[in-house]
Amino acid sequence: MRVLVVEDEQLLADAVATGLRREAMAIDVVYDGAAALERIGVNDYDVMVLDRDLPRVHGDDVCRRIVELGMPTRVLMLTASGDVSDRVEGLELGADDYLPKPFAFTELTARVRALGRRTTVPLPPVLERAGIKLDPNRREVFRDSKEIQLAPKEFAVLEVLMRSEGAVVSAEQLLEKAWDENTDPFTNVVRVTVMTLRRKLGEPPVIVTVPGSGYRI
Repeated sequence: MRVLVVEDEQLLADAVATGLRREAMAIDVVYDGAAALERIGVNDYDVMVLDRDLPRVHGDDVCRRIVELGMPTRVLMLTASGDVSDRVEGLELGADDYLPKPFAFTELTARVRALGRRTTVPLPPVLERAGIKLDPNRREVFRDSKEIQLAPKEFAVLEVLMRSEGAVVSAEQLLEKAWDENTDPFTNVVRVTVMTLRRKLGEPPVIVTVPGSGYRI
């Protein structure tokens, strides 16, 4: 899942980004509304964590722009105000969810994951395919009832492949969904990660390479 964090309190923004990266999400961070508009014009995001009170371009205007463009990006709006009227106003602007500050990081993570599930064809919370069982919420992977320990990027790649339900996923698509914008697209990071993931998942191999196209399970 790829997420854009838009928050002008840089320490909070960076802390949220670090925490979500540990949950195997690809995170980009910006600190004002104008930068957010630039990013959504370049990258596709599953979820945006959007502070409402932003400098340069207000969070309300960023949210309106996403709605006007018909983008599939889900918006979790953050605000220092917990008034019901403010929550209602934020949702009426087009936000998909609303979380007042201060918040528990576990709740933020759960809400981001819930919104991420709504950007794709609905799938069960626990994904199962080819003897692999993946639980995104618990960050657990099992093969034939044996738990497998994966690094965050390995988990992210496996989740993207599982969610594709047998369709081929290109290296470019994996790079877009599992890595942030600071990753050099000309590196072999996808190939190396898939190779390591294959080894950890064991025999017989479940990740198939489709020459010239990508990977599938």
